[in-house]
Amino acid sequence: MTLRSFQGSLTLYGLASFVVIGLAAGVFLAIYPGPSARNAVVTSALVALVIQVVAFAIARLLAQNGNGIAGWGLGAMICFAALVIFGFVSRSLGLPTDVALLSLATFFFLTELIEPPLLST
Repeated sequence: MTLRSFQGSLTLYGLASFVVIGLAAGVFLAIYPGPSARNAVVTSALVALVIQVVAFAIARLLAQNGNGIAGWGLGAMICFAALVIFGFVSRSLGLPTDVALLSLATFFFLTELIEPPLLST
């Protein structure tokens, strides 16, 4: 794997994640109106995007050595840990915890679904 293909797959994954998270955030904002819910969804979207791009980069590096499933599993564990930590942080930030955690879990799930085809490109 070359640096160019790594950067290309990371860029493609980042853009795809941005689009998927944006669409899902739009649905959440339609379901949960109000400024506090909006803050929770936007914060969750930003957290999900950053964590998923980092987790994908780690998984992609492991996949190049034939350990794609291990990388994917490690990414899932990173997301789970982030979800638990975000539960405590969102409460201290005054965000509605139900909206914050539900949206973050949804964003993680949706972006995990688009990882496998890009791990081998």
